[in-house]
Amino acid sequence: MTQRVINPENDPYIWLEDVEGKDALTWVQARNADAEAQLKDEQFAPLKDSLRQILDASDRIPGIIKRGDFFYNFWTDAEHPQGIWRRTTLESYKTESPEWETLLDLDALSAEEGTTWVWHGASVLRPEQASEEIPGYSRALIDLSPGGSDADLTREFDLNTRQFISPEDGGFYRPQGKGGLSWIDADTVYASTDQASPTEDTPVTSSGYPRIARRWVRGTDLLEAEPIISVAEDDMVASAGYDSTPGFERHVAVRVLGFYDSETYLIDYDPEGEPVLRLIDVPTDVQVGFHRELIFFAPRTEVRIGGVVLPGGSLYVTDAEAFLHGDQARLTPLFTPTESTSLQGITATRNLFALTVMEDVVEHVEAHWRDQAGDWQSRRVLTGITGSLSVGAFDSRDSDDIWITADDFLTPTTKYLGSLAPLLEGGEETYEQVKQAPERFSAEGLAAVQRFAQSEDGTRIPYFLIGPAETVQAAAAGAPREAIAGTEPKPTVLYGYGGFEISQKPGYLSLVGKAWLEKGGVFALANIRGGGEYGPRWHQAALKQNRHKAYEDFAAVARDLVSTGVTTKEKLACRGGSNGGLLTGNMLTRYPSDFGAVVIQVPLLDMKRYAKLLAGASWRAEYGDPETDDWEYIKKFSPYHLLETGAEYPPVLLTTSTKDDRVHPGHARKMTAALEEIGADVTYWENTQGGHGGAANPEQQAVMNALIHRWLAQRLGL
Repeated sequence: MTQRVINPENDPYIWLEDVEGKDALTWVQARNADAEAQLKDEQFAPLKDSLRQILDASDRIPGIIKRGDFFYNFWTDAEHPQGIWRRTTLESYKTESPEWETLLDLDALSAEEGTTWVWHGASVLRPEQASEEIPGYSRALIDLSPGGSDADLTREFDLNTRQFISPEDGGFYRPQGKGGLSWIDADTVYASTDQASPTEDTPVTSSGYPRIARRWVRGTDLLEAEPIISVAEDDMVASAGYDSTPGFERHVAVRVLGFYDSETYLIDYDPEGEPVLRLIDVPTDVQVGFHRELIFFAPRTEVRIGGVVLPGGSLYVTDAEAFLHGDQARLTPLFTPTESTSLQGITATRNLFALTVMEDVVEHVEAHWRDQAGDWQSRRVLTGITGSLSVGAFDSRDSDDIWITADDFLTPTTKYLGSLAPLLEGGEETYEQVKQAPERFSAEGLAAVQRFAQSEDGTRIPYFLIGPAETVQAAAAGAPREAIAGTEPKPTVLYGYGGFEISQKPGYLSLVGKAWLEKGGVFALANIRGGGEYGPRWHQAALKQNRHKAYEDFAAVARDLVSTGVTTKEKLACRGGSNGGLLTGNMLTRYPSDFGAVVIQVPLLDMKRYAKLLAGASWRAEYGDPETDDWEYIKKFSPYHLLETGAEYPPVLLTTSTKDDRVHPGHARKMTAALEEIGADVTYWENTQGGHGGAANPEQQAVMNALIHRWLAQRLGL
């Protein structure tokens, strides 16, 4: 006779939600000790060291962003585990050994200030925002997080002296919290902060994000800065920003009402300097953007703007001033989805748009531009570059050059510098290879193939299979494993996410390759509903009451791996993090007989309380609101409440981070305690830093990944 372990109205383990509580941390320390005693075997240290070498490799390709004559990069390695912010020239970057100028050393700063600082980004002041006292490219607003949490602070930095400017000396400083600062000019910023003056209401929304965006002038009190836009407490966040592109300057504010709904406003300032907001009057599920003289619209569902019907997942563009003055009839489609295609990325150069389009989870790039008559033209470009493609503007204000980064499961990253400018004159785009990363693991004898499984309702679910060539190619061809001489079922890890319209694309598997593939294991990546592989419709198919579709899809892929002979149920594990942790939590509780092991990382698991914990309220548009009648369907995919006494569960590993202030560590802690209560085989490990990514530096990343792969190897017999 089975019964549910957890009563949602009487949670016996709620005390584990006290993140830094003495009793909770004592509980964590005991389980960490048990996990490390089990997993730090004779193979752990060599594996961890090999992963650390990959993470610290000096021949990784640095990502760069252009500001003025310099290209900026943030870099970590063995000597700088917290990282350095640095810059170089393009000519130097193209060489094998660029000469870098270090601007900020976070390891030195962490040692000096007694805080483990984690880089969250920087915004450099542009010349058109400068003043006589503060020249362009001389200042930056730097975001730093203590320990890796989402909550961070902003400090102003002098690029000439390489020093922070203290508030006492007039520098901008935003205290730790969720929010940010962005430049308007040398002495003015837009500020979002989770603090409020004594005369204001609650400063944050129920999701924990700032309710108010302000216009803050240097030398004044942040909390007395002029409010520009605000949202209701049950909305998500308010923000404002300034586009300083010469000739196309715009102040823009956004009310984010929920994860998939927002209102966009232009901010005008009257002669007295008071803000006047102009709503861009389109449905709230339409993403609005500006580029130079253009405004573009990307709807999530089919909408009507003016007299034009825009399909969900499409991209339309028109002249901004004409649209704002009521001319809504000249909307031009740049992309319209089909059953097999979706829009994955939009890159604007000075005169063109480069669209990254996915077709059955394989990407290509299309260029769109206006000819001299003002008519839109398009062409598929960069056809000689294959794999997953990431496109970025070289300098969207002054150039039609682009960066292209390409990789796939078994091919290391290659970086190209291309130009779309010839298209404007009837020519062909050009590109040159700038960087090529070396192999991080031996891919000899390995292959990657794509297959399609059939879900419970008949939907075709794509997935990728990477492993020994004879095994995966036989599966791709539909041949029974027994027909292939010398093949046996392989230990296999199935990874998935299935939420928030996030696509799972092919990418170079440096850590998985070294820790798993190189040793003979198989890795599978599922493109289940809830993701963005086929655009908004693929995502919406698994929203709220349809969440079970994502889990049915994942289970169908798992069963396909077994039926094709790639693996057996006993040798099959699933792995996922965050929303993917909710996915694998449901595999544990809804499909326990389909897996030999389950890995659940930084997960959501208690779906009764998720909206009350940290940023959880912002995800109600994804899962529903458990404080309403939605609980009737939410409880069917709440793993914490699906656990049953007497049920047979496969071994499970749960990991999380004490510093995760996005998904509360209480989810993983409480699930572990409940599994222990019923005598399940459960291992738990919690990093005391790291934020939602689970690790705050390369050492922590190496430890976490080594622990996970040692656990998988022990359970699956690799």
